[in-house]
Amino acid sequence: MPSFGHPVPYRALGYHKDTQESRSMPTAGQTLRKVLAQSQKELLADWIQAQQSATTLRIDLMKDGELREQSREFLSLIQGASEAGSLEQIEGSHWAPAREFLARVSRSRAQHGFSPAQTATFVFSLKQPLFTRLRAEFGQDAQGLAEEVWLTTELFDRLGLLTTESYVKSREEIIQRQQREMMELSTPVVQLWDNILALPLIGTLDSERTQVVMESLLQKIVETGASIAIIDITGVPTVDTLVAQHLLKTVAAARLMGADCIISGIRPQIAQTIVHLGVNLSEVTTKASLADAFAVALKRTQAKLPQQFAT
Repeated sequence: MPSFGHPVPYRALGYHKDTQESRSMPTAGQTLRKVLAQSQKELLADWIQAQQSATTLRIDLMKDGELREQSREFLSLIQGASEAGSLEQIEGSHWAPAREFLARVSRSRAQHGFSPAQTATFVFSLKQPLFTRLRAEFGQDAQGLAEEVWLTTELFDRLGLLTTESYVKSREEIIQRQQREMMELSTPVVQLWDNILALPLIGTLDSERTQVVMESLLQKIVETGASIAIIDITGVPTVDTLVAQHLLKTVAAARLMGADCIISGIRPQIAQTIVHLGVNLSEVTTKASLADAFAVALKRTQAKLPQQFAT
């Protein structure tokens, strides 16, 4: 038997002092999971109150009921993801529902006119209610509280960044769609007469807009079976080598569809520029005005004007 005069080593009893103390300490994320699971109702109430008192609240863009439903669903998704796996890797499959939800919310708010800060506040405003409950759980254990707060901060920072990225992506998609719609509106193809189309261009021509112009013109040629297309560049401020190349590509594409092109709106300054650049338009009929081009088109198609227009 060991002597009472000497302390018995902890190893002799089958455990170490540090091991015994570590068993009583919660592992990283354990307390956060506990708070999310056991205090969800209270968390939700405090979180909604924090959002409603935030300066970024937009009551004109979102109803109170929608805000409450989104908050409830997101809190439930976080709780489920935290129980299913790591709190440090939101890229895992167990976080997929939460990521998809944030992407959907960000897309919706981007479409409704929320700012990036207003959208990100949805995630970041949940920090304070969580920190309050974590402090109550840890009491005087400052080190444990600091570690759990740091873990929670990193988690919600990642979720907040994900929200911002989704918002920016959605805004970019909206802007691109609006730009395309504006380009389509700025390049209308008009049927002037049987077999005669007109494409009035306004503004500069770049590669992207040229693609829209060609698509619109070719589609209209298919729909109407037109044999002549008048491209009017009266509203194009300048013609350089790039613009001339875009025009020639459009003419070539129309010819492949069986339609000849006439370019109208050739002003004296544009004529001088084209000659100076050495652009070859010899194979394309050009006219100074849309009226002149229309007259040529009528002759080519042997169209006859009604009596009221002929007199």
